[in-house]
Amino acid sequence: MRDITVLSGGHGGSKFISGLLHGISAGRVPGIREDARVTVIANTADDLWMHGVKVCPDLDTVMYTLGNGFDHERGWGRKAETWSIKDELEAYDVPGTWFGLGDRDIATHLVRTQMLEAGFSLSQVTAALCERWLKPVWGDRVQLLPMTDDRVETHVAINDENSPSGLSVVHFQEYWVRLRAGVPVEKLIFVGQDESKPGPGVMDALLNSDLVIVPPSNPVVSIGTILGVPGIREGLVATSAPVVGISPIISGHHVRGMAEQMLAAIGVDATAAGVGLHYGTRGAGGVLDGWLVDTADAAAVPALTESGLKAAAVPLWMSSEDATADIAAAAVELVNR
Repeated sequence: MRDITVLSGGHGGSKFISGLLHGISAGRVPGIREDARVTVIANTADDLWMHGVKVCPDLDTVMYTLGNGFDHERGWGRKAETWSIKDELEAYDVPGTWFGLGDRDIATHLVRTQMLEAGFSLSQVTAALCERWLKPVWGDRVQLLPMTDDRVETHVAINDENSPSGLSVVHFQEYWVRLRAGVPVEKLIFVGQDESKPGPGVMDALLNSDLVIVPPSNPVVSIGTILGVPGIREGLVATSAPVVGISPIISGHHVRGMAEQMLAAIGVDATAAGVGLHYGTRGAGGVLDGWLVDTADAAAVPALTESGLKAAAVPLWMSSEDATADIAAAAVELVNR
């Protein structure tokens, strides 16, 4: 296998991709050539305009992580970040300072915004930014693609006793960052999704891959939004490549983020089996051929297998790059059986 495509959200997806690339380079992933090319199709439904600049959280998390600029200790943003601009905005009592833009990070958003306003597409801007971040580290072996160049945003409806409807709607980032996912989700609204189309290179990556991986990203607001772009789900079903996924749920809980809240909003059990069955097998209208669960969820394997999925239980904690490379190797082995 030489051409690998990964569908990714932010933290979990980028961490998996980093381990995958480490494993490929170290020869730890049997079946994948050491000169393999990895194309990442990233969620853009978390994107928002903040303080006059365009922010793309998942694109930037993947870019910074694979370019060795991500702050793993804090879990988001740039290494060695400073916060002078944020402090000044707070001193002016500017709304929206709940979303912290660091001084280093805001330079990326300024460049992106200037290019977008000059008429470049998000895909073209992302390619230009990756000349700094990915090219020096990976050459032509890694490509980062937005799922779409069109505006797609996830919004969350929550209870609001002061609203005539009893609900208020906030951007997903406000729900996640300001509200800390601390209130129930009544409804998810994907603005612009039905009118969007796959970004340049996305369908080619899916249809011409030797392997497609769905990493442990949020199945609703990361992978789900990618699959919601018209044409992408169909491409995943049509590809001749095996499609394998890795559970983001271990022992009934998400490892990081808010998958439990999001799954509850769409009526899916927050279990390894529940998410695997939600994605479903390509033989019965789903998108997967194989599904890895953690050893703690080994009891789910028979039900998954009965549904038509290849399934196995292996350790899924991405505690190191070697451990993550072993997860990738298990995923490849599963669909090559």
